[in-house]
Amino acid sequence: MLRLIASMIVGVVITFGLFVIMAELINSGAKSKDEVRDNIVVEINTTPPESKAQQRNRVPPPPPPPPKQPPKAQPPEPEPAVADNGGFNFNMPSVDVGNTSAGLSGPGALARDGDATPIFRQEPKFPTKAARDGIEGWVQLKFDINELGNVENVEVIDSEPKRVFDREAKKALRKWRYNPKVVDGKALRQTGLTVQLDFSLGG
Repeated sequence: MLRLIASMIVGVVITFGLFVIMAELINSGAKSKDEVRDNIVVEINTTPPESKAQQRNRVPPPPPPPPKQPPKAQPPEPEPAVADNGGFNFNMPSVDVGNTSAGLSGPGALARDGDATPIFRQEPKFPTKAARDGIEGWVQLKFDINELGNVENVEVIDSEPKRVFDREAKKALRKWRYNPKVVDGKALRQTGLTVQLDFSLGG
């Protein structure tokens, strides 16, 4: 009986002691949390810190200068006739002078002498097929000279043989250039002029 009472007393004392120790532990933990919270300092800045970056105002580039006007194109000077006969000869009389080696013969001169002065004449090419076959011939042409001295409205009047040399004769005549006829300081158009181109094989 005494043992039971003694054991109960000892159990009560131990239990009380445990409660006291637990209470102390709880109180000490709460105090440490409060101390930690007191040490936290929160600072709020209402004005942002000044930036070291400099603000640059964008300046629009100056307008480009107006384009320079290109120089006025000068009229091309007439080029001298270049012989490209492939080894064949053309007999060409001048308009106002006798025969010269330029690709024309026969009546050759303009229908009305002195009406216009030639300044450039292109020699016709001898067709390859005709040269290979040994064919010779001539082409009579009618044409006009405008106020600028250019040849226009080239037409074949007659040719021998037919349609063999027509194309090259017309092609060459269209490249001719003249000083147009001038009356009272004014250039005039001339129409109905004729010329004959001879195609002959030579050494």
